[in-house]
Amino acid sequence: MPRSGRRLPGPRRHPLALAALPAALLALICAGPAPGATAPGAGSPAPADVRPDARVTVPAHAGAPRSRSFDTAPARAALERLLPRHHGQFTLVPDTAAGADTFTVSGTAGAITVRGSTGATLLTGVGWYLQHVAGVDIGWPGDSIGLLPARLPAVPAPVTRGAQVPHRYALNDTDDGYSGPYRTFEEHQRQIDLLALHGINEVFVQVGAEYPYYRALQDFGYSAEELRQWIPGPAHQSWWLLQNLSGFGGPVTERLMRERAELGGRIAEQLRGLGMTPVLPGYFGTVPPEFAARNPGAATVTQGDWAGFDRPDWLDPASPVFRRLAAAYYAEQRAVFGDSTMYRMSPLHEGGQTGSVDVGAAAGAIQDALQAAHPGALWAVLGWQDDPTPELLAGVDTSRLLILDGLSDRYNRLDREARWGGAPYAMGTIYNFGGHTTIGANTSVWLERFGPWRAKGNSALAGIAYLPEATGTNPAAFDLFTDLAWEPGVIDQRKWFADFAARRYGRPDPAAAAAWEELRKGPYSTSSGLWSESQDSLFTARPNLTAAGAAYWSPKSMRYPAGSVRRALDRLLEVAPELRGSSAYRFDLVDTARQALANHSRVLLPRIKAAYEAEDLPLFRKLTAEWREGEAKLDAVTGSDPNFLLGSRLAGARAWGADRAEQDRYEYDTRSLLSVWGRRSTSEGGFLHDYANREWSGLVSELYARRWALYFGSLEEALVRRAAPRAIDWPAFEEEWAGRTTRHPDRPSGDPYRLAAAVAAALPPAPTG
Repeated sequence: MPRSGRRLPGPRRHPLALAALPAALLALICAGPAPGATAPGAGSPAPADVRPDARVTVPAHAGAPRSRSFDTAPARAALERLLPRHHGQFTLVPDTAAGADTFTVSGTAGAITVRGSTGATLLTGVGWYLQHVAGVDIGWPGDSIGLLPARLPAVPAPVTRGAQVPHRYALNDTDDGYSGPYRTFEEHQRQIDLLALHGINEVFVQVGAEYPYYRALQDFGYSAEELRQWIPGPAHQSWWLLQNLSGFGGPVTERLMRERAELGGRIAEQLRGLGMTPVLPGYFGTVPPEFAARNPGAATVTQGDWAGFDRPDWLDPASPVFRRLAAAYYAEQRAVFGDSTMYRMSPLHEGGQTGSVDVGAAAGAIQDALQAAHPGALWAVLGWQDDPTPELLAGVDTSRLLILDGLSDRYNRLDREARWGGAPYAMGTIYNFGGHTTIGANTSVWLERFGPWRAKGNSALAGIAYLPEATGTNPAAFDLFTDLAWEPGVIDQRKWFADFAARRYGRPDPAAAAAWEELRKGPYSTSSGLWSESQDSLFTARPNLTAAGAAYWSPKSMRYPAGSVRRALDRLLEVAPELRGSSAYRFDLVDTARQALANHSRVLLPRIKAAYEAEDLPLFRKLTAEWREGEAKLDAVTGSDPNFLLGSRLAGARAWGADRAEQDRYEYDTRSLLSVWGRRSTSEGGFLHDYANREWSGLVSELYARRWALYFGSLEEALVRRAAPRAIDWPAFEEEWAGRTTRHPDRPSGDPYRLAAAVAAALPPAPTG
């Protein structure tokens, strides 16, 4: 379990935090709690897991002006982690004179110099060198650095690159839930290293975001126990912060919240050390039930339903009580996370009720509270569905707003300047929903739009926003999207993928080039209009002979010719033996074999349906046996790579529990998100069951394969008896699985090459492309 030296505040208000506040915020806090509010801890002893001697430690960086120079030690430490055998051949030189977000790479063999304007930009320069000079890849996931020569190659001539846009934002609000809410500091640190290496400079930090709510609301009439019941488990907290739900997956313990806050504080400091911006959750009015009754003068609006959950109430931001609560929230947040210059908020996300609230005035009050706490800070709002609305934009200073456009590559005929009145925005992509293991992205759309959108005479495009709902699943998409912000010219898609294939496995290889050309033409050239992600797998779908997809909100048919992935698998199996040892090759091979099997499920299920409807029992049995064999191969091949293991995710969750009951609760929090998502009303009424489906070893064998076996068994029994098949309560079946605590391997096993070759041998050959 990660620990840090940061000491969090105990159950009483911490005076040191007040001393560090801007005058405007201090005045708000000194107005005191709302009438009738209960002081934290009043009338009851502190919980047993609270350290009575805990004190706040105000971060040394809080409010400090940035020096023209900077300490390269954090970048050097990251370089040592990224290149343990070659870091000594790099000299990192701070250079702010060249301007913001600029690096220069030069040097002779074995002596490479990178100059940069921040620690992160230094690492971006290293990343550029690795890709364009050394010819290797450090991807997300997988790398080929084992193919680097002992002495790094010289840079033919010095190269300087500057970022084309000031904002390079990363991480969806849902990333913590779908990518791993129970990760360690080392796992988050690796993520930061990769983001810096690929040119990102603003990173959303959600871990521990519940703690400022927990602390602040104890001054507004709520006991610690009430708040621990209200705050959901970590796997579901992303949607609580979006004001979609509360309570599910909990209750959380004080110890868990404190440790998560410590972890979040370390993540924020890690980012600051590299000159990156930790983007923190802002406060826009989410409150527990009965807030108005406990705080005279407060006005709240019931928010209704979200996918079968009761949404938390919304405190009218125009009320004086909001100003006091927002000030208290930001003070508590500062004590643990320090200051930032960007805060994430999306009021009325995916619905909600405005009641009698003036949305423009509410938005202005939200921004005013942020400015009082953090003068000059940017408000980052998600561009999604109808948000941000014209009413919201009319109420704020849009020069202090950044819209993270989650729909840039999904729909056509978009005019962001007209839609948002010239407010600054970042072109974004959400090519992954729910953490689905599916290959592809609308990369051709990125390349067609980024340059022209930026070159428009009235362009408000100010950045990129890397927003897949889960990360670490698609190295090619991550590399290409982040390259948009640093390449001064037009990126040629075909050439880019050819270069990617060459560096991905450490040197050019004709079979690798052919494989990635197939993938480029297929899943990486899907078009905009309706979808930004590829289809998911029928192996992961709730059983039905007419199933067209696993997740209700995902594509229901192939978005590219399936033969492209099938041919890519054959070509990857032909890559030179000496290049097959890298983690990049192993991941890509397993992922491509997995995708080829998943695509074949869309061929096989209609055949099973036809056999059933024809009452051809022998053929039905033959085809369902083929289906079971495909599931077995799928579970085996994914079990050979560490990125596809259910056991790792479950072990990570259990590691945060202090006792068996708490461990079981966090495992349920994790399993439920992957299956039923929430309660029955969410699974069925909200259509969220299997929203987070993924082809992982353990998940395939213990949930998906068992589910299909039960279904096919009922159909076979119906054919034998010449009767209607028996009904199956799928929500109950899936809920039983979510409540299990069975163990699964958290380390890969088996030979990826042999297992992928077995997949290829079992699948019909693809037609010539």
